[in-house]
Amino acid sequence: MPQSNTSPAKTVEWLKSPGLIPYPEAVHFMEQRAADIRARHAPECVWLLEHPPLYTAGISADPAEILEPDRHPVYPTGRGGRYTYHGPGQRVAYVMLDLKRHGRDLKRFVHRLEDWLIAAIARFGVTGERRADRIGIWVVREDGREQKIAALGIRVRHWVSFHGVALNVRPDLEHFSGIVPCGLRGHEVTSMADLGVTAGMDEVDDALAASFEDVFGVPIELVMAK
Repeated sequence: MPQSNTSPAKTVEWLKSPGLIPYPEAVHFMEQRAADIRARHAPECVWLLEHPPLYTAGISADPAEILEPDRHPVYPTGRGGRYTYHGPGQRVAYVMLDLKRHGRDLKRFVHRLEDWLIAAIARFGVTGERRADRIGIWVVREDGREQKIAALGIRVRHWVSFHGVALNVRPDLEHFSGIVPCGLRGHEVTSMADLGVTAGMDEVDDALAASFEDVFGVPIELVMAK
């Protein structure tokens, strides 16, 4: 699990974990960090990681949308949204911010998360778009198909956010077939690799870091990258 500074700061900690982090460990860390941020015992942070193959169920998840419940572990979670997949090759970014410092506006916060993802993938020539009736970031293929490249699912407690976003860099897209991703029947998922982007995870992380500072207007501090 990542280690960090113990006092609040005006920067946002940028944590990065190697390997595959078990989902329960990630939730435990987020719960504790969110409480520490609220108590001003720790700074805000963004935690970059990958999970082993698994499905998570948001608070609006419909059991009928888990098509293969025995395929991967399924974890109920308190974030918004429905079922989603996490696994190797997908960059998960858990965003733990004190929203009292960022406007106390949940819609604006979600909009900024979307702007952040759109700006990051634009650095690789990928045009991401939001849809009013569908959560997440979408790309339009040459044949007109709209495919989802990133998911969002957050939780806010006492104005401190946790959970966050998941960007498909080069995951095994076939794993998404075990669920109805985010409850959106008839819509496919894609990845940066599927779109022809050859960038590795470190390059994507650099783009996420630069775009985060641009969108949120807060400098980041890399405190763990091992």
